[in-house]
Amino acid sequence: MSKLEELVEILATHMPKVMRWSGALAKQLRNHAIAVVGKTSGSSNTDALTLADLSIQELIVSALRDADPLLRECRIEAEESTGDLECFTKESEFVIGIDPVDGTKQYRDKTGDGYAVMLLLRTQETVHYSLVYIPESGSSGTWVEVRDNIVKCGEDDWQRPARSVLDSLPARNDEASSQNIYLIGFIEEDPKRAEDVTSLGLKGFTSETMPGSIYELQASNRFSGSLIHSPNVYDFPVSLHIARSWGGDAVWVHNNQSVHFSELWLDNRADMLRLPGIVACSANAEVRNQLCELAKDWNPKRYCH
Repeated sequence: MSKLEELVEILATHMPKVMRWSGALAKQLRNHAIAVVGKTSGSSNTDALTLADLSIQELIVSALRDADPLLRECRIEAEESTGDLECFTKESEFVIGIDPVDGTKQYRDKTGDGYAVMLLLRTQETVHYSLVYIPESGSSGTWVEVRDNIVKCGEDDWQRPARSVLDSLPARNDEASSQNIYLIGFIEEDPKRAEDVTSLGLKGFTSETMPGSIYELQASNRFSGSLIHSPNVYDFPVSLHIARSWGGDAVWVHNNQSVHFSELWLDNRADMLRLPGIVACSANAEVRNQLCELAKDWNPKRYCH
């Protein structure tokens, strides 16, 4: 078994129960005053921060530290700064990405239930394992797992071990051609950019109008994909993973070339690592090409004022 195969097996074995615990913690903390002042990027979605983000990351990092010594040979890219991060190597081809609460703004403001707890394993070239838990989707939470080009998505069952539930979920296929596209990262221009996408005959949704988590919606064929300005490395790669598992891709709109992770930049305003430029992601080549043609001349700089 290669090191990559070992890492995927360790994460797939040990982390589902941790993600379920993290989801339960998120649901409980949501009932309290947990907002924290932190980031100042100018985007309300990016700047939202809560004690849940900090506490859940602490739990996930601790679980990774203790699950198997091999995991400490990976680099960690975590959206927040909490946890025993110094236990992990600073140099490795393998990177574990963590987003403790994806969708913090709607989580904090109680405007939706599409927030998620996320973990992924990647190299510079692509993503190799993705695990997402959406605590308040369905009656007892919803899973998304991508492994060996197999996409799984379905409801949790607290009466069974988390790994057992995931094993029982059927593989999903890119069997429907949805017209729905998720837009984010254009800051105050998000609504206008969503209208531009809708003008193509597709249907653009901003974070404010999304009916749930993009990862569940994409994995269940209710969304074709996304168009994102400078996506971060903690959550977006899961969408890339789903698309590539179905024979699709995530590409830079200015040249239609496949995204990789060797060209990252540190967004000091948000304290996040990001991909440069605008990225179109879909399993559907026609949709990707439409999005690239639409956005190829849009400003590639996130902060252009």
